[in-house]
Amino acid sequence: MTDAVRVLIAADKFKGSLTAAEVARHVAAGLRRGADAAGRPLGITALPVADGGDGTVDAAVAAGFERHEVRVTGPVGAPVTAAYALRGGTAVVEMAEASGLRRLPGGVPAPLTATTYGTGELLRAALDAGARTIVLGIGGSATTDGGAGMLSALGARLLDASGAPVRGGGAALAGLATADLSGLDPRLRAVELVLASDVDNPLTGPAGAAAVYGPQKGASADDVALLDAALAHYAAVLDGGALAGAAGAGAAGGLGYGALAGLGAVFRPGIEVMLDVLGFAGALAGADLVITGEGSLDAQTLRGKAPAGVAAAARARGVRVVAVCGRLALPAEELSAAGIERAYALTSLEPDPARCMALAGPLLERTAERIAEDHLR
Repeated sequence: MTDAVRVLIAADKFKGSLTAAEVARHVAAGLRRGADAAGRPLGITALPVADGGDGTVDAAVAAGFERHEVRVTGPVGAPVTAAYALRGGTAVVEMAEASGLRRLPGGVPAPLTATTYGTGELLRAALDAGARTIVLGIGGSATTDGGAGMLSALGARLLDASGAPVRGGGAALAGLATADLSGLDPRLRAVELVLASDVDNPLTGPAGAAAVYGPQKGASADDVALLDAALAHYAAVLDGGALAGAAGAGAAGGLGYGALAGLGAVFRPGIEVMLDVLGFAGALAGADLVITGEGSLDAQTLRGKAPAGVAAAARARGVRVVAVCGRLALPAEELSAAGIERAYALTSLEPDPARCMALAGPLLERTAERIAEDHLR
């Protein structure tokens, strides 16, 4: 009897359409139909992945972590219900759960005043639950406050010249006079805090948090200039600007800087961290083919997004990789250089973007049947 082909499905979400777990489910269904039609035995392992941004907690839960929900402060002050994931002594905290764009009431941006206070509350909840290692996934933020809100929630005192706490949001940091970190939760000193991000921007300047990501959060050109100056001042007060240029300091509106300078976090590429946390190496063992993917395979994919990380790890073990995506904007040679043998785009079946997103599940199943025809013979 022919040995079963062993396939590992390790794809990220299709943003706006399907979670990573739903992607895996639809791909698996299509693979099984294709394998049955070919009379080929098939073994499937599903490991939904994320790179630290939206969907990171969901991916951890799908991998066996326990989901915990807590009420925290949203980006504009209204309470929201946010989740973190816990297994043993390891917690996965996703800042977007508390301080993300999706938490803005009515989707109305607040570029000058949005706060990361709720992210600090999420970290405190993970500490309360006994976490000894915390992976802080950052991405999809609504904020540009340098992590000041997060630090305040954890016990830091950020004061203006009159000795009053500075208001929330990045703009108010222009009035910061003193930063007292002595009141930070003492449990932080005994915790390994890993900053997981897919971007390595510095805090300030033309490649910094305000200039690059501020417009995505509703900041005008004047807002960007104000925020960039406020963040530079904040960094000068907090640590003399020593870590403002560090890789990842500009991630999530500068929350990366707050974690590095204020909490002693260690920065690592998000997908590398998550593959370790999710147990990718064990799942990869014995696989004949890996199927990865995300909603859009484009230039950003190659800068540390989940499919690139999965492909690199699989290639290092000599395992073939193909990808599924909604939209493909990379030539074959760039895919090959990244370790992806071939990419299958849903738009090749349904060119209309709106219909493609609405029908992503069935289209993925048809695509997976095609993958079975092409690769499971």
